[in-house]
Amino acid sequence: MSPVSSRRLVAVLLCVLASPAVAQRAAPASKPPEGPPAERTERIRKGYTKFEYRIPMRDGVKLFTSVYAPVDASPAKKYPILLIRTPYSVAPYGLDRYRPVLGPSEEFEKDGYIFVFQDVRGRNMSEGEFVNVRPHNPNKRGPKDIDESTDTYDSIDWMVKRLPNNNGKVGQWGISYPGFYTSAGAIDSHPALKAVSPQAPIADWFWDDMHRHGAFNLTLAFNFFSTFGKPRPAPTDSEDWNRFPFGTPDGYQFFLDLGPLSNADTKHMKGDVAFWKDVVAHPNYDAFWQARNLLPHLKNIKAAVLTVGGWYDTEDLYGPLRTYAAIEKQNPGISNSLLIGPWPHGGWARGEIDKLADTEFGFNTAEAFQTLAQGFFKYHLKGGAKPEVPEAMVFETGANRWRQFDAWPPKGLRETRLFFQPKGGLSMKAPAGTNTAESFAEYISDPAKPVPYTQEILTRWSSSFMAEDQRFASTRPDVLVFQTEPLEQDLTVAGPLEAELWVSTTGSDADWVVKLVDVNPGTMRGWTRADAEKGLENRGAQQTLIRGEPFRGRFRDSYSEPKPFKPNEVTKVRFTMNDVFHTFQRGHRVMIQVQSSWFPFIDRNPQTFVPNIFEAKESDFTRAFHRVYHSATHPSSLKVGVLPSLDAQGG
Repeated sequence: MSPVSSRRLVAVLLCVLASPAVAQRAAPASKPPEGPPAERTERIRKGYTKFEYRIPMRDGVKLFTSVYAPVDASPAKKYPILLIRTPYSVAPYGLDRYRPVLGPSEEFEKDGYIFVFQDVRGRNMSEGEFVNVRPHNPNKRGPKDIDESTDTYDSIDWMVKRLPNNNGKVGQWGISYPGFYTSAGAIDSHPALKAVSPQAPIADWFWDDMHRHGAFNLTLAFNFFSTFGKPRPAPTDSEDWNRFPFGTPDGYQFFLDLGPLSNADTKHMKGDVAFWKDVVAHPNYDAFWQARNLLPHLKNIKAAVLTVGGWYDTEDLYGPLRTYAAIEKQNPGISNSLLIGPWPHGGWARGEIDKLADTEFGFNTAEAFQTLAQGFFKYHLKGGAKPEVPEAMVFETGANRWRQFDAWPPKGLRETRLFFQPKGGLSMKAPAGTNTAESFAEYISDPAKPVPYTQEILTRWSSSFMAEDQRFASTRPDVLVFQTEPLEQDLTVAGPLEAELWVSTTGSDADWVVKLVDVNPGTMRGWTRADAEKGLENRGAQQTLIRGEPFRGRFRDSYSEPKPFKPNEVTKVRFTMNDVFHTFQRGHRVMIQVQSSWFPFIDRNPQTFVPNIFEAKESDFTRAFHRVYHSATHPSSLKVGVLPSLDAQGG
């Protein structure tokens, strides 16, 4: 094989550590990483020896595995194994071609581990059949009954017995899809597996990546499967990642011109992507998706666990929150911790993160992950000093500080409802009025002119829209805005949110998007010339997105059995939104925006009920009038958990 440039190696690395989608959606930071320093790459080349193995599984299938062992490893100096299992290639292939990065941070390579990278079953150079988010089999009866937990067990068993100079201890980690394999590998774990860190792990693929409350994640799924979903008939050492040729920089217009979802396969996938067909065939949360829910199987875990996620992870925030909770509930007594920072998908492992989109954090927040992860693995695998790993270490956005708790969500939350009010008001008091008086806000939702989810002009998936200024949306007539008066004191909300909307529509189906927004004062406090030099002169009255979730209205009673709306009938729509930990500072306003499209993040709802939106025809798409009620009889609201102010308590 011909050598590849360091730039290409970095691209391959990002694909392996996270998803290819992550590599394409690298998060903007104050100092965007351009690749590892030359001295880091040189240190790896001088300090590690590369080997390639084909490890047999219990059913005879062999998995391709690259191993980087410290050159000074010996019977007198043994090292632990640090494993990544990935569907994104362990490239570069060949004994003379080295990866530019081996560990979660450079300090891991300095400390010394036996770094192991494995192509999962059916991907790249490994034998066997690949199955997307392979369902876990809790009832194994023989060697032919395999899943990702058995492949991990067999791999570890082979490694601790056959890799020279290992100390018998194994750690596993991975971001996104490799995070799923990390979680799966911890189930019924091998005795040698001492520490695992699932990072942005897929937990339930109906919820992670693919859908949001039944609404299809169009941009991400199309970008991902148009390349990743192509068939691999035989093992291959190809390192190419051929992105889909959009032919335009404008993803909004591309997907609008695509028309109904059925055109995606006929015009672009050309019938070659099997999993896209599976998605089309299973629009509801049926047995196909339920089998891809790993959460109920996260049992018999003996290893210590450090789950990592990001508040601004546009793909997999559901996963780390639910993974931590499921492991905590189903494995009493083990060491189980949660780390959530102000990061996009995989951002904690890439350079410095001191800002994202229109949000500033004030310091390099990624250092917290690097320090915690290093101490976690060093203690459990090498007998290092016991790190101070809290039960939950979470970043408080708005206040821009780290907090530690002995549980997540934190104890002592006060349930509070933010009620929509007439004339765009928002208050903790329910709307007043008689039982017969109705009050509502109305707008027209037109599938031909959907609300964009970002201001960016791009075909790839935006990594930063979750921290973006929403003024571009709030001025549209098809976006409702409700906001409080300026706050007289800080308001800290933590844990999950619950939207409860009373709605009606002239159509028979509709999506409802709820966004929680922090509105800056019109004049920024403490404004400096340095702020202006950073290009922050327009932050006054900025509407910063804190959390947003779409809900496909047909699933209001069941995600498995959708049903239409009765036109013009007032109906309750209730759904839970992913957790937040945010402080609205005094002088700021709390804003809630409601809309019925978020394109092309979410596919367009035709607003005419059809059994399967993937099979909707052009004629099914129609404008509809939507109402959101805010009366005493039908009080729409957002339920939040309010955390008593740390500062008000004196620290």
